[in-house]
Amino acid sequence: METAEIRRRWLAFFEKNGHTVVPSAPLIHDDPNLLFVNAGMVPFKPYFLGQQSPQWDRATSVQKCVRTQDIEEVGKTSRHGTFFQMNGNFSFGDYFKEGAITLAWELVTSSQADGGYGLDADLIWPTVYEDDDEAFGIWRDTIGVPAERITRRGKLDNYWHMGVPGPGGPCSEIYLDRGPEYGREGGPAVDEDRYLEFWNLVFMQEELSAVRAKDDFDIAGPLPKRNIDTGMGLERMATLLQGVDNLYEIDEVYPVLERAAELTGTRYGVSSGHMVSESHPDDVRLRVVADHVRSSLMLIGDGVTPGNEGRGYVLRRMLRRAVRSMRLLGYEDPCLPELLPVSVERMTQSYPELGTGFDRISQIAYAEEEAFRRTLAAGTTILDVKAKAVRDGQGPDGSSRPELPAADVFQLHDTYGFPVDLTMEMAEEQGLVVDRTAFDRLMQEQRDRAKADARSKKSGHANTEVWRDLRAIGSTDFRAYEELTSEASVLGLVVDGTRVAEVEQGQRGQVVLDRTPFYAESGGQIADEGVITADGVVLKVLDVQRPVKGLIAHTVEVVSGSLREGAGVLAQVDPEWRLSACQAHSGTHVVHAALREVLGPTALQSGSYNKPGYLRLDFAWGQALSPATRSEIEEVANLAVRKDLPVSATYMPLPQARDLGALALFGETYGDDVRVVEIGGPWSRELCGGTHVQHSSQVGALTLTGESSVGSGVRRVEAFVGIDALRFLARERAIVAELSTLVGARPDELAERVGLMVARLKDAERELDRARKEQVTAAAGNLTERAKDVNGITFLGHDAGDADAGDVRTMVLDLRGRLGNERPAVVAITGAAKGRPVVVVATNEAARGVGIRAGELVRVAASALGGGGGGKDDIAQGGGQDPSKVGEALSAVEWRVGELAG
Repeated sequence: METAEIRRRWLAFFEKNGHTVVPSAPLIHDDPNLLFVNAGMVPFKPYFLGQQSPQWDRATSVQKCVRTQDIEEVGKTSRHGTFFQMNGNFSFGDYFKEGAITLAWELVTSSQADGGYGLDADLIWPTVYEDDDEAFGIWRDTIGVPAERITRRGKLDNYWHMGVPGPGGPCSEIYLDRGPEYGREGGPAVDEDRYLEFWNLVFMQEELSAVRAKDDFDIAGPLPKRNIDTGMGLERMATLLQGVDNLYEIDEVYPVLERAAELTGTRYGVSSGHMVSESHPDDVRLRVVADHVRSSLMLIGDGVTPGNEGRGYVLRRMLRRAVRSMRLLGYEDPCLPELLPVSVERMTQSYPELGTGFDRISQIAYAEEEAFRRTLAAGTTILDVKAKAVRDGQGPDGSSRPELPAADVFQLHDTYGFPVDLTMEMAEEQGLVVDRTAFDRLMQEQRDRAKADARSKKSGHANTEVWRDLRAIGSTDFRAYEELTSEASVLGLVVDGTRVAEVEQGQRGQVVLDRTPFYAESGGQIADEGVITADGVVLKVLDVQRPVKGLIAHTVEVVSGSLREGAGVLAQVDPEWRLSACQAHSGTHVVHAALREVLGPTALQSGSYNKPGYLRLDFAWGQALSPATRSEIEEVANLAVRKDLPVSATYMPLPQARDLGALALFGETYGDDVRVVEIGGPWSRELCGGTHVQHSSQVGALTLTGESSVGSGVRRVEAFVGIDALRFLARERAIVAELSTLVGARPDELAERVGLMVARLKDAERELDRARKEQVTAAAGNLTERAKDVNGITFLGHDAGDADAGDVRTMVLDLRGRLGNERPAVVAITGAAKGRPVVVVATNEAARGVGIRAGELVRVAASALGGGGGGKDDIAQGGGQDPSKVGEALSAVEWRVGELAG
């Protein structure tokens, strides 16, 4: 039975049994504690936590999930995978233990002809919590499972909670005995390879007041409503029903593995066998490829793009691990164009949107592979040089494993885009260790510097417990679409993450109101600014966020007076701020529509940011835009503004919005009813929660100010709108006028005049460079007389003063040629242009014949200069920090030449 059919049967069965089918949420979810959705119940957390009331008593879903904590274990075992699908059925105060167990039993044991999965009832082993006599009795008496096949287990195995205070309860897991060829007899408590768990039924019945560990928590009492949360691993069930050993061999994964094996000429299954404890390296690499290609497909499909932080870093890491695994298997050509289409062919059976979006997905993936191929070539060379230098400096006994310095690892990551995990893998292959702790410290220092402002801005929202308590009191009535001024009451006050009764003059904290006209930052639009006032009280609003669903928190600075909880206030948005913000957000939609009109439908937005007067938009595109294309996009956008197109916002069910062709921002989470913003009807139709103008003409002037790359296959355009666009153009006009005066040309002649001046300047620079090289060559001719004999080797060392690296290299090559090849010769010359010392060493063929290599000698010199270097045996270059040490560097090379000759 194919995986897509298992999925279809699941949804059909529970829909037939009164459950509402809820579509899978995107892998990117609006939970600040999660990088990706990592469990099937994540989209339902607000209902289980009591933050929202569910709109159904029963629900079912097949949720896309990604777990990254075990990424290094992918392929090494048959258990670990990054992307997986979790089938779930949920009851909110409706059926409980008996309902959950009987539904599960019916689905898994009913014949396939009757729509079930057809598992052998005699091979099923349930587990229950150690003192859950009720669940034990249902399995034994209602279902009829013999008592000896029902296993009682403790908190670690059969009690579920979220890891924080909140709902929890015992659970019952369902296992299938796969037979003696998979392991020992005796049930799940004895061998979980033979007895494979495929379904977990969680009975939420208790409120936990404290959670210290998985098996250490306090129970406050029973929940007001008992709930059911179950999860059946779709890949696990596919493994069982398709009769294969593991998830890598199911129909959605194996075709990619098979194609990778075909491309590399590798035979999969070298380590096959149910009881094999350690996989062959080739099997591991093929599994990594299969898992990571599918996982990357799903992540890009949900709007993740490769990057160096957060979700983007996880995606980049998986793509690059897949590509490198193929190279280690011997495949040097681009592999993703061969593998990704295989994966999308399998996954579109369940997720047809992957097929319609494949142009965008493949563009991003292929661009990342091409960038990594360039990175791999450069980074591998650099890593090899650094690794050899470390090994050469190892102690004479060789007893300790040499360590690659954290600074070198950080440079590979920061400058060359080498993921640290890849560096660690490659270092391990060369017998080196990496100081990961020191690297993490360097990364954290960089992160702290880059994100200090953002952290201070959001610091008030770190403690979610205080927000959950406030949400229990009531919600905030969001009036930003209708009002700029609202009368409101203070629901709560928070300072430094703690709820307080009063805030005073000079303090900074968060204010939660029962009603607000302020727009809370979301969808790329920053929050409104304004004031909150009361009798004798003025609070300046600095930021507005949604710490939990249904609650809006205003970060404020108390300018005067003091404010107490429960007080009545007047919340007032700065109208000029809001107008400029509306212009920017509507301008973002206009630019997005213009991009798609000019470049085609694959130029889809992947992210945006707008604030009053300014917007930036990231979109899928693999190459830089020409000046002519940028001008065309700008003209299309401004024509739409001039047409005074109507702007409207309508609420409708998500399926209806999709049928209309409304574009959704990848990675955003949308509810059942969505807000569709149209500009000129179908010309621009997007799902959006932002504030907008009423007619496109209100956007005002729109001017593109920049276009750049922000990642593989992703470009960014920036623009000003409204009065800010006019100010930008005025500054540009003033610059043009000043340059015209300086060069004595009319504005329309300026480009030609400046071009001629630049050409003449380049000609002069080339002439100066030629003259300098002639001087260098002439000076080199006299230096051969200073060559000396060092143990039978002709050695010429010279300090060229403030010569740069290019001049030094020219001099070295010229002198080596003048010395000929009759006897071994070494030339070493230093220079120190702008105070930065450089050294170049060259050897002739005769010197290399007796084992004297330039790469080794240049490292000796660079070490004396306080730096490093490397190169080939015939010529090598290095540098350092201390120009006063050039004499010592040349002496060190001469001494090493004598040592090697001796």
